[in-house]
Amino acid sequence: MSDWIRREIVDQGRLPLLCFLLGFVLAFVFIRISVRLIRAEVRWWPGNITPNGHHVHHVVFGVILMVLSGGGLIAIAEDDNRLGAVVLATLFGIGAALTLDEFALIFYLNDVYWEEQGRVSVDAVFVAIAVTGMWLMGLRPLELGDATNFDDSGDWVERAALVFVVLFNLVLAAIVLAKGKIWTGLVGMFVIPLLWVGAIRLSRPGAPWARWRYAKRPRRMQRALERERRLRRPAVRAKIFVQDLIAGAPTLETVRESVEHSRAATERELDRRVRPAPPPISSRRDPSGTMDGLPRSGTPT
Repeated sequence: MSDWIRREIVDQGRLPLLCFLLGFVLAFVFIRISVRLIRAEVRWWPGNITPNGHHVHHVVFGVILMVLSGGGLIAIAEDDNRLGAVVLATLFGIGAALTLDEFALIFYLNDVYWEEQGRVSVDAVFVAIAVTGMWLMGLRPLELGDATNFDDSGDWVERAALVFVVLFNLVLAAIVLAKGKIWTGLVGMFVIPLLWVGAIRLSRPGAPWARWRYAKRPRRMQRALERERRLRRPAVRAKIFVQDLIAGAPTLETVRESVEHSRAATERELDRRVRPAPPPISSRRDPSGTMDGLPRSGTPT
């Protein structure tokens, strides 16, 4: 293990990235344990920071830590100071964890930490860990580094071909994202074959691609709806169960209640999300400019 870390991490200059990831994961685990203990009103655990009765969320400390450590990383970027880079990268990871743990608060501009919307924070943390992990393994999004690293010794024909491939893959990534396959598009930026698979397969029914291409093709839309419910049910159930385990599900006391809650929440989420996309904006010259089926301006709702 030590040889692998030295060969694949240290020698490749990825030690600061590894320290960032370790700091991020450990800080996220710590802050989740902390808020659970605070919520359970454990006497021996320090409570919230509330100067003059004002609750200071830990996202504040995360932003401050990211600004300070990020500025330090920029300051020593040309100094080849490995120890400083490792320390600052670890601090940046801690700050990022504190910030993304309350991403839902930033996104909704409301304290929804223990509510259903608070799961957005867990999603943001998973995305950050996945992207960092792929960077750590040496993967690069669309090989952009090779495409932009021009020098006099390079073959311009090969460079042009590489740029064309990168642009083509970017188009594929845009198609995959338009089909609503966020994780496929994200991972596919690093593992290109996934972009081909995602671009070929059916769109998710509520995605922009389905609105543009399936509105007048009811059979394809129905296939997309059936496929979405069939394939996403176990994934959504596992996701909600893990999110409840991490973020906390209110008023659940037993494992059985947690399982039933995840099942019911899965069906509610599927009912809410697995729907056909609305029709595209009408091409008719209409004074309303609204989508088909929506009330025109001045029409009572």
